[in-house]
Amino acid sequence: MPDGTTASTPDEPDYDRLLRANLERVFNERDSAKREHALDELFVDDPVMYEPADVVRRRAAISAVAGKLLEQFGPNFRFVPDGAATGHHGFGVLHWHAGPQDGPVTVTGSDIAEVVEGRIKRLWVMLDPQTP
Repeated sequence: MPDGTTASTPDEPDYDRLLRANLERVFNERDSAKREHALDELFVDDPVMYEPADVVRRRAAISAVAGKLLEQFGPNFRFVPDGAATGHHGFGVLHWHAGPQDGPVTVTGSDIAEVVEGRIKRLWVMLDPQTP
């Protein structure tokens, strides 16, 4: 598409819907039961998440990582999408920033997902270099 976004087609998933739902319903969700329900809907049975310092396998472990991040950074910490996710041929990317809801941005990055049958199979969390 001319604006750089991709439309959902019968052969392609809705990358924007899927990756935004992951950010909001998994990584911004403080209720573990709701987070685990979202993981069941959004991820394949045996997903893998690649973080800069770790490889996380299975939905329960991904849920635990998300819960620990939210606990570590406090009750107002949020991930916010920057623009629409794009993708094709089973790979989608969503740029985001995070920090206190009404405060400064503390980290920026991108989620890159391999999508199989409309669900995330593998997720790479890419953090942008921090500038002083």
